[in-house]
Amino acid sequence: MQCYVFWRASSVPSIYRLVSGRSLFVLGLVIIAFFILSRSLSPLHLDGLARPAELWSMTWLATLFLMTALLLVVEIATGFGLFLKRYQALLRGLALILGVLFSLLAVIQGQRQPVVQSYNVYIKKLPQNLDGTVIVALSDLHLGIIQDDEWLSACVKLVQAERPDVILLLGDIFDGHGILLKELFSGLQRLSAPLGVWGVLGNHDFYGNLNVQTVLFDQIGIHLLRNTWVNLSPGLVLAGIDYKSTTQNTEAFMNSALNQRPMGATVLVSHAPLAEKFASSKGVDLMLSGHTHGGQIWPFGYLVQLKFPMLSGQYDVMGMTAIVSRGVGTWGPRMRLWQRSEILRMTLHTQSESAIP
Repeated sequence: MQCYVFWRASSVPSIYRLVSGRSLFVLGLVIIAFFILSRSLSPLHLDGLARPAELWSMTWLATLFLMTALLLVVEIATGFGLFLKRYQALLRGLALILGVLFSLLAVIQGQRQPVVQSYNVYIKKLPQNLDGTVIVALSDLHLGIIQDDEWLSACVKLVQAERPDVILLLGDIFDGHGILLKELFSGLQRLSAPLGVWGVLGNHDFYGNLNVQTVLFDQIGIHLLRNTWVNLSPGLVLAGIDYKSTTQNTEAFMNSALNQRPMGATVLVSHAPLAEKFASSKGVDLMLSGHTHGGQIWPFGYLVQLKFPMLSGQYDVMGMTAIVSRGVGTWGPRMRLWQRSEILRMTLHTQSESAIP
């Protein structure tokens, strides 16, 4: 992307007069070297330098993506240089400026607090005494160099203010590279709910030291569901599966997690919104997922949706309710364009929606 953006930028006279093609080439090499360096600082315990370096590098990566997307629009409009030759340089310059402006807006939106997105979920199999049960779910925290303890503390306050009966972590709890900071685990320890705090592992959780993570989770009272189920309360089953990659046999994981569970309402936590029809066929009433980030930075969501049709929000899958979170944190840059981060709040009800007057 950087080669393409710099190549097109060099064709804009106002840019070329200020920076030569050779200078752009050297600048590109410096930026790439800085990006590699930013990933090397945290393992050396240089976190004071690692955070700003990582933040800058990832912000530049997102800016490149936005400028590339807008330049491609210009390419299509001009027939890749065949039409509107007189205006090509102007249009490319405008695309670059707009890419920078969109990036600034995305940075501002990425700093905003998550919104609490509320849903009412109607389950016929839910016992009457559990009507009104509140589930609060956090997906894609991506704790690490960029999402720090101060940010986590603000999220925990938002969660606890909802007075949840159960708290769920939907995977990608940690970003997966760099040093695990113990203060992040102490921040997670402040999560509490009468029916417990439960979580599943996402693909990023497998990138780091999984053995250390699982031990620390156990120490702070967060229970991991690894292709298994637990009876939260008579008539309410919670199941969860690992998500390592798109090549795994998700249906086999679900089968293992749902096998021999007791009767009652079933909530399934799967980090990635995959095999939803299989989950519905197994009698799951509510499936909760994340992973997609809702696209995070427009127009990347259109590409994500090619692999994950359930991008964000609530879906009906053959009678099963599926809810996909945009995520609390962000992958890479702390940026979002158009869609804010969110915390999910689900209130379970015993009667069907059609029965409500």
